[in-house]
Amino acid sequence: MRALKQLVRFGWQQALSCLFPVVIFASLAITQIIPLPFLSRYDWLLIICLLMQWGMLRTGLETRDELKVITLFHLIGLALEVFKVHMGSWAYPEEGYSKVFGVPLYSGFMYASVASYLCQAWRRLRVELVEWPPFWLVVPLASAIYLNFFTHHYWVDIRWLLSGLIMIVFWRSWVLYEVGGTRYRMPIALSFVLIGFFIWVAENIATFFGAWEYPNQTDAWSLVHLGKVSSWLLLVIVSFLIVATLKRVKGRESFEMDAGRFL
Repeated sequence: MRALKQLVRFGWQQALSCLFPVVIFASLAITQIIPLPFLSRYDWLLIICLLMQWGMLRTGLETRDELKVITLFHLIGLALEVFKVHMGSWAYPEEGYSKVFGVPLYSGFMYASVASYLCQAWRRLRVELVEWPPFWLVVPLASAIYLNFFTHHYWVDIRWLLSGLIMIVFWRSWVLYEVGGTRYRMPIALSFVLIGFFIWVAENIATFFGAWEYPNQTDAWSLVHLGKVSSWLLLVIVSFLIVATLKRVKGRESFEMDAGRFL
């Protein structure tokens, strides 16, 4: 019974942390079923995302520091979207005033929602990192993963090499988290795989409701290829590395400020 209760507690904390992604998926479903007046679907989705972001900040569900991280992910995701749409990897076929280079601005919030989940879960589950690699390893690795999303169109795709480097760099790393007052731990590489898999599941839901469209989904919706899990896995790692680095920098600054006040 205790294990079941802990599982329910963990699921509830995860659900609360996924509030932003849930709103996005609900909005995709509703606007697909019920056309809204005056503006296009993409424009309404952008307005909903902006209102959701404002509401989370106003109610304290997100802090100003977390908003800065989420905004960074919005920009990173939007840059990737513009490039991928230009290369024909996927498309946004509907019209809208809020489209830039063929990409609706609401799409950046789908990446930002991943950062929102990480920030929320980090705080709710009191996440701590054990044997975290040094800064000089983390930053180049995250940069190489992100750049590979662009360069593999012109050069060799090195995602599997990068995946191998991740296993080596994070071999001894663990993530500690708390549920109901009890501390648990998980290999950090496993957490990457789990998050990447569930984002792939979310991607299937999103494409079903017309968030975007892959070339093989032009005539009719079909399951997103399982190989996309590797892409989401790498993107999650970039997200996690950025959030973890910023959290550690922020924690170090807070510690130094507290030490200064004590002295």
